[in-house]
Amino acid sequence: MDGLFSVEGKVAVITGGSRGIGYMIAQGFVEAGARVYITARKADACDAAAAALAKAGICISAPGDVATDAGCRAIAEAVGRDERALHVLVNNAGANWGAPLADYPDAGFDKVFATNLKGVFNLTRALLPLLQNAASDDDPARVINIGSIDGLQAPALETYAYSSSKAAVHHLTRVLAQKLAPQRVTVNAIAPGPFESKMMHETLERFGDSIRASCPLGRIGRPEDMAGTAIFLASRAGAYLTGAVIPVDGGISTRHA
Repeated sequence: MDGLFSVEGKVAVITGGSRGIGYMIAQGFVEAGARVYITARKADACDAAAAALAKAGICISAPGDVATDAGCRAIAEAVGRDERALHVLVNNAGANWGAPLADYPDAGFDKVFATNLKGVFNLTRALLPLLQNAASDDDPARVINIGSIDGLQAPALETYAYSSSKAAVHHLTRVLAQKLAPQRVTVNAIAPGPFESKMMHETLERFGDSIRASCPLGRIGRPEDMAGTAIFLASRAGAYLTGAVIPVDGGISTRHA
């Protein structure tokens, strides 16, 4: 059991790490002794978040836009200049777009799918050589994709592209898990429920009480809930798990199973 849940000394890249769920996961990895790179589209926000996280350990800013293939390759090149191997990739960066069905624009689908789905695929592909360098039979390299319970059930709000993209992330997770297992790279997804974040702020302001009431555990998710699940997947404890989609939602998705 010694060190079963340790990620100390591992190198991790966490996209969208300047705020929200990405920041929660990055903070957990930094405090657990990993060497963490965070990405964000806005360089100043990425730099500021990395500086704050670095007070507890090692966190390095690697700004870039995962919505483009060129942005993904630039992030991989930046990490590759300093690291020979990458143990953990957390594909967390996400975008949302809400609009009534009759008015939902193509631009909304394009933006959301470029970030939420193509970004996962392109960055995983760009960083695969570094992941392979870290992989072994006993300790595979890990890819952790952040989906959503909105990809498991129809959401109440009109966020058509978001929920569709997250369902696609869950399936892409299974496809990549099968493809990369022979290379000793595991691929799993976390499907969060409601957590305090900029993306969720307005929803929680308007519907927070009803969301809590609908949750079997009766509360909103906390940073340690998200960080703990990601650290489990990245540790030796999660080495034999691949292709899984894990709801971290206080049981909300069980009401719609």
